[in-house]
Amino acid sequence: MAVSANKLELLQIADLLADEKGIDKEIVIEAMEEAIQKAARGRYGAENDIVAQIDRATGESSLFRQRAVVEEVENDHHELLLADAKRLDAEIELGDFLREPLPPIEFGRIAAQTAKQVIVQKVRDAERERQYGEFKDRVDEIISGVVKRVEYGNVIIDLGRAEGIMRRDQILPRETFRVGDRVRCYIYDVRREQRGPQIFLSRTHENFMVHLFAQEVPEIYDGVIEIRAVARDPGSRAKIAVFSNDSSIDPVGACVGMRGSRVQAVVNELQGEKIDIIPHTEDIASFIVSALQPATVVKVVMDEDAGKIEVVVPDDQLSLAIGRRGQNVRLASQLSGWDIDILTEEEESARRQEEFAQRTALFTAALDVDELVAQLLASEGFTSMEEIAYVEIEELTDIEGFDDDTADELQARARDYLARQEEILVNQAKELGAQEDLLGFEGLTPKMLAALAEAEILSLEDFAGSVADELIGGVDFIKGEKIKIKGILEGFDLTELDANRLIMTARLVVGWIDEMPDLEPEVAEEGEDEDIIAEAEGEELAAAVFDGPATGQPEDAR
Repeated sequence: MAVSANKLELLQIADLLADEKGIDKEIVIEAMEEAIQKAARGRYGAENDIVAQIDRATGESSLFRQRAVVEEVENDHHELLLADAKRLDAEIELGDFLREPLPPIEFGRIAAQTAKQVIVQKVRDAERERQYGEFKDRVDEIISGVVKRVEYGNVIIDLGRAEGIMRRDQILPRETFRVGDRVRCYIYDVRREQRGPQIFLSRTHENFMVHLFAQEVPEIYDGVIEIRAVARDPGSRAKIAVFSNDSSIDPVGACVGMRGSRVQAVVNELQGEKIDIIPHTEDIASFIVSALQPATVVKVVMDEDAGKIEVVVPDDQLSLAIGRRGQNVRLASQLSGWDIDILTEEEESARRQEEFAQRTALFTAALDVDELVAQLLASEGFTSMEEIAYVEIEELTDIEGFDDDTADELQARARDYLARQEEILVNQAKELGAQEDLLGFEGLTPKMLAALAEAEILSLEDFAGSVADELIGGVDFIKGEKIKIKGILEGFDLTELDANRLIMTARLVVGWIDEMPDLEPEVAEEGEDEDIIAEAEGEELAAAVFDGPATGQPEDAR
């Protein structure tokens, strides 16, 4: 039988549309079937299960009413009895579907419009899915496109076979785009959203600068030079830390290029954003001194427990070190990952004098000695009563004018003072409601007990239900920014292993676990992958801390 031109044309249209949109021809034909099906339901009744089918070889379209063969009918329109179905098809069985042919329908104006909308929507969805599949693996790449339109400050960019969106907060300040402008940008995310898959672009992302340098500096592209850290104030200023894996290559000079040609190409792309290139070093103090350039640094004092660094600069260098609106110190802090406090030499001297006076007053009152003796102790570097009470006695007798008897007396007085303070702290914890099982738990000092009671951890069960990060603090990342989370026992020199050991011991005492898990880190044997061991240890520890072989552990404590 000859195939009519109209039917062949239907298949040709499906071919053309599939080629144009870069999608599977089968998806287009299925969209056409769904459109015919929807129009037929309007004609034969929406309560019926209407199926449309287009022959992939001839383009012939057919309509069927479909019903399931069942033992007991609950819905006449979708089901029929086996006996009735047998009269129409002798070979049909229970669970099969019976298809009854229906006469073709004529498409009116409204039906045609509905069919068009169905096809357009299905094709658009398929096109977006194809875009998602094509671009989801291209995150962290630079791509070029043409500005298609600008909507409410957001720029829609034609990427060839897809569209990307660059939101206003991802555009450099004072940067404007017009339709037809060619622009380079960074793909930082591709994800499915309610309105379909979206490709998110940026010109302010730190990695945009990294990839621009990789395009301009062959040594970075080849991996000889690494960009270890980037901090940007988009459109204004940036700092990058570079490291060379080849000692014969200067990483800063390679990035700057002959007469600054390489770095200037990046600066031009970023609308004049000033870029400081800093050599990376594992010595944090030296690294921060370089990061704060052009300011001169006199002294650096690190507090590793608090994750802070104090930097002392000459009085006339303070504004230069801080930068306009704090820009220089803020970028140096982002680059290093440390909180940086800037002090002038005068401020640091005043603070030292104040700390000296505070220690002198503490020693005078706590040890019941005159001011001269307290000043001697403070000037020798003693900062707390614990140091005086438990230091080797030789460190006290080495002080000019201190003999053995004086040193013994000072240590005895210091220990008496600490005992009185501990009694005060235990009473404070009791007043807040701390229970005897917690007060008597080995490993918790009176200061820790007071801190736990203030945080409403009042029983050993409360303590057993805590986790290490809750006790010693941790780090969380919110919108790509590292946020320090303060722990209840932060500042008590507890390691994560110490905290986990205390928690697991408490769980053993209250009966949540039957035996103490092995929390000691495993030592890698020769040739064994340390990363694999670390990962396995992390999973094992997590299982112990969060799940464990529980025996009656309440749900809210897990």
